[in-house]
Amino acid sequence: MAQDINWFPGHMRKALNDTQDKLKLVDLVYETCDARIPLSSRNPELSKIIGDKKRILILNKSDLADPTDTDKWVKHFAAKGTPAVALEAIDRKSISKLTDLTMELMKDTLEKAASKGRTGRPIRVMVVGVPNTGKSTLINTLAGKKAAVTGDKPGVTRQPKWIPTGGRLELMDMPGVLWPKLGDRKSQVILAATGAVKAEVTDVIEVAYDASNLLWEMYPALMTERYGEYEEGVDPYDRFQLMGKKKGCIMSGGRVDEDRFSRLFLDDLRSGRIGRITFEKV
Repeated sequence: MAQDINWFPGHMRKALNDTQDKLKLVDLVYETCDARIPLSSRNPELSKIIGDKKRILILNKSDLADPTDTDKWVKHFAAKGTPAVALEAIDRKSISKLTDLTMELMKDTLEKAASKGRTGRPIRVMVVGVPNTGKSTLINTLAGKKAAVTGDKPGVTRQPKWIPTGGRLELMDMPGVLWPKLGDRKSQVILAATGAVKAEVTDVIEVAYDASNLLWEMYPALMTERYGEYEEGVDPYDRFQLMGKKKGCIMSGGRVDEDRFSRLFLDDLRSGRIGRITFEKV
């Protein structure tokens, strides 16, 4: 039986407490999620804390997601009352969609401030989300400089930090946080596969195997193009082994190096080399 995947170190509990304490200091919340897993990458604990505070849901890494699905998710969230925008955080052109939506949401607040003579009032925004959903990259793009530390692994940001952008926005960068129990097995796998969970607390082979099986069900053409064609009805474990052989992950004696192939596969998935995929459908 597969072992549950969970990662909730002490600094994440502290970050949730800090979020609750500092929410009163901001006008608006940017909540980042991964466009490939727009449900599983939303922290229910954060949603409870944010409550009725104005927020924009950012479907980040949209360049890696299936664009048709992303459009449907943006409309779905908007229909549920949460303004949403799909972004590629390093692309300044796509960032303009976010700033335009921000100004629209904050119009009444800014007009009220202007009527009191505060024409240059900044918009204070808290940036929250689960680890590795591109929060720091988004902040750096908005600030026009490397103001937040980025990395290709989760848990880089550890402390809240105010970051000016040189424009109307002042951003509070919050640590990425998960929650104590990460939903069902599929949610756990896709969170780990997309990089939201620290690799050291997962079984890399299990995650790669389960994620590859999901993708064979959902995107067989993309998987065939990347990893070869296999007989219909082939045992999934045999197919996983054959994929490893095709990619040259062989140890002495001809055995498949499952660990090496699993890391290669997950790197393919996270970088978009398999193609634009979305694990969760509207």
